[in-house]
Amino acid sequence: MPRLLHTGQVIVDLAMSLDTLPASGGDELAHSASFHAGGGFNVMAAAQRNGLQSVYLGRHGQGQFGDLARQAMRAEGIQMTLPIDPGKDTGLCVALTEASAERTFISCIGAEGGLSAHDLAHVSVQPDDRVYVSGYSLLHADKAQPLLQWIRGLPHSIQVAFDPGPLIADIDPQLIDALLPRLYLWTSNRREAQSFTSTSTLADALRALTARLPAHCLAVVRDGPQGCWLSDGHGHQHIAGFKVQALDSNGAGDAHTGVLIAALAGGHDAVQAATRANAAAALAVTRRGPATAPNAKEVDTLVGKTGRGSC
Repeated sequence: MPRLLHTGQVIVDLAMSLDTLPASGGDELAHSASFHAGGGFNVMAAAQRNGLQSVYLGRHGQGQFGDLARQAMRAEGIQMTLPIDPGKDTGLCVALTEASAERTFISCIGAEGGLSAHDLAHVSVQPDDRVYVSGYSLLHADKAQPLLQWIRGLPHSIQVAFDPGPLIADIDPQLIDALLPRLYLWTSNRREAQSFTSTSTLADALRALTARLPAHCLAVVRDGPQGCWLSDGHGHQHIAGFKVQALDSNGAGDAHTGVLIAALAGGHDAVQAATRANAAAALAVTRRGPATAPNAKEVDTLVGKTGRGSC
């Protein structure tokens, strides 16, 4: 059975909802505040809930945040390959969601920011596994090179997915160049795709992505409520989104990515997988919190209600 091997970072989110962000030096009262496992946890939870066993290859720290992260992963059935890192706690992200559903993140990295060749040497990789790489991992000096060396040593049958994240412009281009030849899946939002390709339109970004990625690689670019675009060597295709009333966009991209990978691993074609991912993201934004991805039955129900066929 295929698995998702997640090489990114599980952190803890302090999620707060408020009307609007204060100006610099200002103050604002939040309507709510709560702690949740977040970061890479969101992608793994989405995949796990949609039938793909997820395995966390990253570090997790000793302390209250590490305890919360491990509790959440165990509750979802996510496996962990490393013991507790005694040197520091798991990191924290303050996730601020405004009334418009737009979110702002402020993060402090902890134990999850490091990973060594020794950590990865103990990972048993199966022929049908999927490996997920986060752009955040390439920002950490103690993680990027060991991770890329490990990926380059994987059998070519292992499919590697890359989510560059919002800080893609800060990643060393040489690190991205080293990763691109191994990709079977690129998944990002529109802003990230345009930043990476230095383009001003989505159409230009799709063309530029296709030129940069391997011929066999599928690019999936999320476009908010509009759904997403698929791009590969055969052209571009728009997959429509689902109309919902958004409450909180935090974690919607992660829900999309986790369900997309799970659907592809489960044998769905690209269009079917993207349709399921769009449905998952639509359901996620109707719920408050970071890890709000639906399960497979919920995705089936929404897809069926809209008459988009059997996905």
